[in-house]
Amino acid sequence: MEIRVAQTAGYCFGVRRAMDLAKKTAEHTPGPIYTLGPLIHNEQAVAQLARRGIQVAEDLSRLKQGTVIIRTHGLPPEQLAQAKGQGLHVVDATCPFVGRAQKRAAELAAAGYQVLIVGDPNHPEVEGVSGATGYRALVVSSPDEVRRHRLSKKVGVVAQTTQILSVFQECVAAVLEQALEVVVHQTICSATRERQDEAQEMAREFPLMLVVGGRNSANTNKLAEICSREGARAFLVEGAADLNPVWFDGVEKVGITAGASTPDWVIEDVIRRIREMLPDARVTACDQRPAGVQTASGTAEE
Repeated sequence: MEIRVAQTAGYCFGVRRAMDLAKKTAEHTPGPIYTLGPLIHNEQAVAQLARRGIQVAEDLSRLKQGTVIIRTHGLPPEQLAQAKGQGLHVVDATCPFVGRAQKRAAELAAAGYQVLIVGDPNHPEVEGVSGATGYRALVVSSPDEVRRHRLSKKVGVVAQTTQILSVFQECVAAVLEQALEVVVHQTICSATRERQDEAQEMAREFPLMLVVGGRNSANTNKLAEICSREGARAFLVEGAADLNPVWFDGVEKVGITAGASTPDWVIEDVIRRIREMLPDARVTACDQRPAGVQTASGTAEE
């Protein structure tokens, strides 16, 4: 059996930056330290931060002292101002790509465009981008949703950074059916596009695809969706314990990819477990994985 690991699998720049900021904060800043919501959508990574003394807070108004780390998904402007107004020390770990989407949305709203965000209305990143427009933005997730709305003649379009490019393009085409003036900012991050493109290519070649990452991770779920669209049997696994030996029966080629918020050591645990179940399996492309993932002996981050 051949098992190939995607070269783009695992932490993206924005997530790695946020995790590094959080760990440095824990090392050099007296407590208490909080993240407003999970720093990233991965339970193992959040648990790792908890062991370093970083707590998850869901209600900003309850934080009276200490440090608050803004998660990768960003915050609406008024909540950021509230945190500073409460006298909290603020460490901003917002992904730069998310920050760019917020900036573009705010510019469009200020210029008089009806802002349309292609994304998940319940995702915290989208809440922050909408907040940058004063919550005047329209959030849609499909071209059919676009067509159900009566749009302004001037529309500006941005995307949730983890959106599937083809869905974004279809939504833009639906906007063009109504609006006379359309400004489009393609704000899907490059790391997301790279992971999606590679997952799509692998799913065409590998009949079984394992997508490693948190079930609450938008980009991880998008990868699983893309693999399924290409005809592969795709399973989203949060860790090695989720693997089912039955999946591998009669399969000769297995592809592994992972969301942008999946720690390298979680990917390594999955590979190690597959090796235990299938000792004759041949793992390829792993020598080109980022530092931290080694398929021979393996390394695990605390």
